[in-house]
Amino acid sequence: MSEPVVALGEIPVVAAVLRRGGRLLVARRPAGKRHGGMWEFPGGKVLSGETLLEAVRRELAEELVLEVRGIGDLLFRADDPGSPFSIHFVEVFAEGLPRAIEHSEFAWVTPDELPAFPLAPADARFVREGLASPAPSPPSASRSAGKSA
Repeated sequence: MSEPVVALGEIPVVAAVLRRGGRLLVARRPAGKRHGGMWEFPGGKVLSGETLLEAVRRELAEELVLEVRGIGDLLFRADDPGSPFSIHFVEVFAEGLPRAIEHSEFAWVTPDELPAFPLAPADARFVREGLASPAPSPPSASRSAGKSA
């Protein structure tokens, strides 16, 4: 997967859709940030010149101490209302036990449990419109960490 496609003036953001045992990882945003106290699929801004894989690898290492092994498909794209952020939800394959470094807490939840969580607007839209229930297949070698296409 290459660099995200965004319109002029948009800021690309990657959101990791990480599944384990039929559950999805969500994290609560810190109180002082945009959408503070709301839950999200973890991730962050894609820096200039970064691919989605590079960005999600950096963000999950910084925020949750997870080691990203690869990414799968782009599942959904949503604009964050009232901001220049264009959020790209991608399936992610990672190792390790998450620790809440940047978030106030995290949870592994089933898709059926997600509506009970106060989600950030773009994340709520993804859950309503873009979340597929079957678990994604493992990454291909061309999209795995440390492999070139």
